[in-house]
Amino acid sequence: MGKNIDDYIDRGLKGTPETKPSERREYLSQLRERIILALTNGQVLQPKPYKPIANLMKRHPSSRLYLDGDLDYMHLSKYIRIANENNIPFTIIDDKTSSTNIGLVLANPTAIDKEEIFVNQEEFKRSL
Repeated sequence: MGKNIDDYIDRGLKGTPETKPSERREYLSQLRERIILALTNGQVLQPKPYKPIANLMKRHPSSRLYLDGDLDYMHLSKYIRIANENNIPFTIIDDKTSSTNIGLVLANPTAIDKEEIFVNQEEFKRSL
């Protein structure tokens, strides 16, 4: 009985325990196993958006877009526009307790275990 009360108090004070918290901090609150695509901050800051993201959104209509709130809205807006055009909800993650070099994550609500989630720089430049 004492253990249950302690767990109840801990959850009340600290919230529900989170699975893989370091992974969630790195991938804008998402688990790697759910990620369809991840772009670095440097890629998101490019003047033109990564064009293949629209096709990925069409192929995964139940996905959601997560954006790093530490980046200027001017750079995020081009991806928000693409998400809106494809009826994909988005969330801007503003986590002041940690930082990441990931600027954008397109994630599925369930695990897909995609092996390669990042776009290498050469492929990114070809898509512009």
